[in-house]
Amino acid sequence: MAKVDQAVLTGTGLVVVYTLMISSADAITKFIANGYAAPQLFALSGVIVATLSWGTARFGNTPQSLRTSCPRAMALRAMLTVIGSIAFFYAFRWLPFAEVFVFIGMMPIFAAIFSAPVLKEHARPMAWAALVAGFIGVLCLFPSGLMSVSIGHLVAVFACLCGTMSMVLARYIGKFETNALAQVFYPNMALGVTMAMALPFVYVAMPVTDLLWVVCYGIFLFAARWLLVVSLRLMAAYAVTPLMNLQFVWMVVIGAVIFGEIPAANVYLGVAIVIGSGIFLIYEQLQPKPAPYPWANWLKARQLDVMQKIKIAR
Repeated sequence: MAKVDQAVLTGTGLVVVYTLMISSADAITKFIANGYAAPQLFALSGVIVATLSWGTARFGNTPQSLRTSCPRAMALRAMLTVIGSIAFFYAFRWLPFAEVFVFIGMMPIFAAIFSAPVLKEHARPMAWAALVAGFIGVLCLFPSGLMSVSIGHLVAVFACLCGTMSMVLARYIGKFETNALAQVFYPNMALGVTMAMALPFVYVAMPVTDLLWVVCYGIFLFAARWLLVVSLRLMAAYAVTPLMNLQFVWMVVIGAVIFGEIPAANVYLGVAIVIGSGIFLIYEQLQPKPAPYPWANWLKARQLDVMQKIKIAR
């Protein structure tokens, strides 16, 4: 019996918890988005997440530095996080909650495309089949389809592109360093500082209740982004992103319990397909890589032999 890849199993568990955390954060965004501008939410939450990252790194069981060995990649990831966060905020404001997730369902496809040039990780044919199945499952959630294209739809696509590229960069950085907290600290500090500059122009007095919701949002976001960075270090990006669609399950539960939204039968069908594709992709990741063809080994040996003879002749 083949030995189970422990890193993949650990990464899978972390992504499942991540989906619960990020779904809770999205629910808070939906709850307060109509009452405030994006800078007010992100200035506070960005500082909260960055502070939690610094405090965990400084006073945790194993104190660590927040320095990064990939400053350019980290800066690009921070910039994409700022832009993507703003885009998602307005996508949630301008579109029904479910329609935004149609585009989120496309993120595995985007991840597979971006992973090839950035990470040199090419998805196998069966993995592509699982990715397509997951996307079809997302579409099953919305049988009526998109009736018309609006600015909200374009913003949602742009947000998903930024979010996917940010996650791919997280895996790229994770290949060179294991400091997950640095990847949480810098993007959120950039988000907090950037939004703080715009805060004086849009600030609205917040009651204590809403302020507590923002604090909860920051805590959920910190936990989610830390778990995501760790999971992206353990698993390929195109395997992590389909599992992220499990947030649909949490949204069904949260929507029913908190917002009183009872899903139709097609919602359960779509969720089943999404979960199935994610499980299949994990199974595909656990399989050993196919051995090279005998003739490939023979050709490689011949090439080395010829190169050795040329070297001796010189």
